[in-house]
Amino acid sequence: MRACCDRFRRSCHALNSQVRQKSGRTNGEKMPSSVLVERRGRVGIVSLNRPERHNAMTDEMTALMRSGFAELLADPQIRSLVVRGEGKSFCSGRDTTVLGTRVHDEGHFTFLRRGQEVRMSMYESPKPIVAALRGYAIGGGAEIALACDIRVATADLQMALPEINFGLVTDTGGSQALTAIAGPSRAKYMILTGRKVDAQTLLNWGAIDFIVEDDKLEETAFEIAEEIASKPPVAVAMGKQLIELVYGSTIRSGIRQELIAQVALFGTEDYKEAGSARREKRKPDFKGR
Repeated sequence: MRACCDRFRRSCHALNSQVRQKSGRTNGEKMPSSVLVERRGRVGIVSLNRPERHNAMTDEMTALMRSGFAELLADPQIRSLVVRGEGKSFCSGRDTTVLGTRVHDEGHFTFLRRGQEVRMSMYESPKPIVAALRGYAIGGGAEIALACDIRVATADLQMALPEINFGLVTDTGGSQALTAIAGPSRAKYMILTGRKVDAQTLLNWGAIDFIVEDDKLEETAFEIAEEIASKPPVAVAMGKQLIELVYGSTIRSGIRQELIAQVALFGTEDYKEAGSARREKRKPDFKGR
């Protein structure tokens, strides 16, 4: 296991080096994928790869995550997964430069369902998923983290669900998962204020499971995933399924309710006001309409 962890750490260092050298590429060279999918023994690794934007999510990344998870979940050689982010942050949520935009004139319902498909594949995965978290885990990034089975973080982690500031709510399970993990009062605090919460507080709440040194983050997450992968896979899947009987159906039902709520909120004047205030760099004046 130690040799495998060492190889994984060297791989992460190599990937980080490639990203740092990105600015030296010529115009004819192909840019790296915004989501990287790798295999290390029996562990699949999904890496968000837009470090210059703190791994802010785009439609392309959502599609690549969907196909990446499908690929790893269908591979019988893979028994557990690690989700991580390149650079200083795990994921800062939806890229604000494309916030509210829709490709191919699709409606809000269709757009949101695509994002929910990725999250549902994580919740329903028979293969446990370990999150390696540092820097920002904001909005959709926090929801990705909360959909994982085990969360390892560095001390600089800041997690937030700031959708309320845009006249919106969580829409890929954040309200449901955070309530199940940390309790209703803490979920309300985060969702209704939109404030960032630090790693130590998250650990105290049970929203993350371990805090480690920055240079040990990937190694620790991989060690946990590798240990799980060494166990009987059918028993692992059954154990995960039994635990999720407590909250799993509630989370899945709640995600469907988030979809309905979010579609309604996209049509409110307050949502439009939030967008106008952001563009005009002023404080929004919400009317409750």
